[in-house]
Amino acid sequence: MTKATVTPSRNLLTPNDHTLIMIDFQSQMAFAIKSIDLISLRNNAALVAKAAKTFKVPTILTTVAEKSFSGPMFAEIRDVYREQTVFDRTSMNAWEDDKVVAEINRINRSRIVLAGLWTSVCISDPALCAIEQGFEVYVLTDACGDVTTEAHEMAVQRMVQAGARPLTSLTYLLELQRDWARGDTYEATTTIAKEHGGGYGLGIAYAKAMFGGKEGH
Repeated sequence: MTKATVTPSRNLLTPNDHTLIMIDFQSQMAFAIKSIDLISLRNNAALVAKAAKTFKVPTILTTVAEKSFSGPMFAEIRDVYREQTVFDRTSMNAWEDDKVVAEINRINRSRIVLAGLWTSVCISDPALCAIEQGFEVYVLTDACGDVTTEAHEMAVQRMVQAGARPLTSLTYLLELQRDWARGDTYEATTTIAKEHGGGYGLGIAYAKAMFGGKEGH
């Protein structure tokens, strides 16, 4: 007889089991985005960056042709990682860049979480490479964008068919926290949610202001 146990699924992400790669969050790449409005995209990118920094997730930042064409990485991300090196590439596929792959190998985690622009090229290409080489891949679908909604959706479908697992930005934050009794990251998690979590964040701010509400206590 099967019995339930208080054991989280291994399919759930933890801060210690993955590398986050944020790819090509740059002005030139964003100008053509039609699958998500740019305000939402920038908000979600900031949420993801802050979540990873809060939980000490190793994060790789990479751009393409930063100085000659695409421009610097979004300030929302760079403000979180002020001192971190950004790997600039010529290849559309980050998995074909020696510096990026060397950093993935240095960090040495078996799960990869991807976010960036464009979904159908700069996200799906490394996702397919990583899966083929034995990594587990997760894609933050609302922290990605493409030139059309169809291009974004077909890219997500292609990655899922290959074995990638889709999730969204707020889900990522909450999956890393997962228990409100984890006091070390409680305040940071609720602060990020208040700043970037839309209606959920408004609810947290309201509960705290009106009656000192605190989740899980």
